[in-house]
Amino acid sequence: MIIRQLRNTAADAEAVQRVSRAAFRDLDGRPQDDPDRPGDAAHRVRALARTRHLAVTDPDGCWIAEQDGEAVGVALSLRREGVWVLPLFVVLPSAQGRGVGRLLLERATAYGRGCLRGMLCASPSPAAARRYRAAGFTLYPTMRLAGRVDRGRLLDPGDIPVHPGGAAHLHLLDSVDRRLRGAAHGPDHPFMLAHFEELLIADTLAGTGYCYRDGGTVQLLAATSKRIAVRLLREALARVPAEQEAAVSFLTAEQEWALDVGLDLGLSVTNRGYLALRGMRPPAPYIPNGGYL
Repeated sequence: MIIRQLRNTAADAEAVQRVSRAAFRDLDGRPQDDPDRPGDAAHRVRALARTRHLAVTDPDGCWIAEQDGEAVGVALSLRREGVWVLPLFVVLPSAQGRGVGRLLLERATAYGRGCLRGMLCASPSPAAARRYRAAGFTLYPTMRLAGRVDRGRLLDPGDIPVHPGGAAHLHLLDSVDRRLRGAAHGPDHPFMLAHFEELLIADTLAGTGYCYRDGGTVQLLAATSKRIAVRLLREALARVPAEQEAAVSFLTAEQEWALDVGLDLGLSVTNRGYLALRGMRPPAPYIPNGGYL
């Protein structure tokens, strides 16, 4: 068994993709991506690009386990201004129970040494929950909203203007991040701008916030007040194409404002996984993205 740093190569990115797909398919029966479906193809391209992005920004936090030259496990982690984040931690079922996960997590967490706060979005896997709890993380059960938006319930947006955002708003985005989670996303914002369909901005005297949307998925939302957050979420859901289902994931009990918006617009709620945090409470109002938190 070899544990080595991830390289910024197409081969390593593909290996991460293979391990991730196989591990999650075994966990919850997710079908493999279909490269002929536009949504799946776009997701695959973004996943490959994210792996290479992290291999560049955080090479000391990204590790891959190999057995006989084949990847069997991956841990991708990043550090942003005192916050350590674990976007991906997977081990193939065939390699589980042999210490591979422990070794990978040790390397990744060592990269976060000195960080006062830690964040990750955890799957429902009991083994993962035990491992994260043993590492000192508090597990907050999360909910997922999904379904078709009831467009008859999209009311007058009110007096908070929302407009498209871009690279000119990077300082605003980082400022909101620091206020809510104690650290900016830094180089991850330009990546998200390049790979998500839309960034929405609300910037008023009463508060500031932003929201990334990609197709039907609300990818990340942060705001300085619930009123701003509600306005952004309703606007993002209103922009979901009518033929697509909407999805909002990793909502803790602290995000009841988001739950209320989703239920009011006809979405259904289910329980799914955990938001795992160390040295901090759930940021609010905030909807995390599992790949960047």
